[in-house]
Amino acid sequence: MTTPIKAVVFDVGGVLLDWSPYYLYRSLLPDDAAIEAFLAEVTTHEWNYQQDAGRPWPEAIAELIAQHPQHEALIRAYDERWAEMVSGTIEDTVAIFRELKAKGLPVYGLTNFSEAKWLISVAEWPILQEFDGVVVSGVERLVKPAPEIYELLLDRFGLEASSTFYIDDVMHNVEGARAVGMESEQFVGAATLREQLVARGVLGK
Repeated sequence: MTTPIKAVVFDVGGVLLDWSPYYLYRSLLPDDAAIEAFLAEVTTHEWNYQQDAGRPWPEAIAELIAQHPQHEALIRAYDERWAEMVSGTIEDTVAIFRELKAKGLPVYGLTNFSEAKWLISVAEWPILQEFDGVVVSGVERLVKPAPEIYELLLDRFGLEASSTFYIDDVMHNVEGARAVGMESEQFVGAATLREQLVARGVLGK
């Protein structure tokens, strides 16, 4: 027997918000190949991960400009024009979010996000104000998939791992949730998410 789901937890970027650096850099670089090279060689995943872990943006930008002075304007844009990396909310996922809320099921957020950009996002996209509670990596200085951030979520909101369903678009974050006993699936689209929630008896067909 599976444990009934009593709470649903959403990742944010790639699940509720359509976020991609390409949205910004297509206005600044000649083609997607140039963007891919810039993201791979300059504003790397590892560099951005440090902001998600709590490093202040001014420090991050200064460090990168010192390493790549020829790209100063492009590097500054990552910080100053960050909101242009979000095309908006993923409306089909937002619809599921609201269905869950309407059923009275607690809905939480667990996201790798810098504190500064989280504050911008909450002001810009009000759906992020509708969580029953949220854990933000840059605030806590804990980053997925470290087990401590999942355990913090569970402890802070009094959730039982086996009755908590977590959705994330990054597989190693899903695996991190499963490692602490949470039900978790990779987000590949709202239609699949709906099927998964129906299968677990959370939503009706």
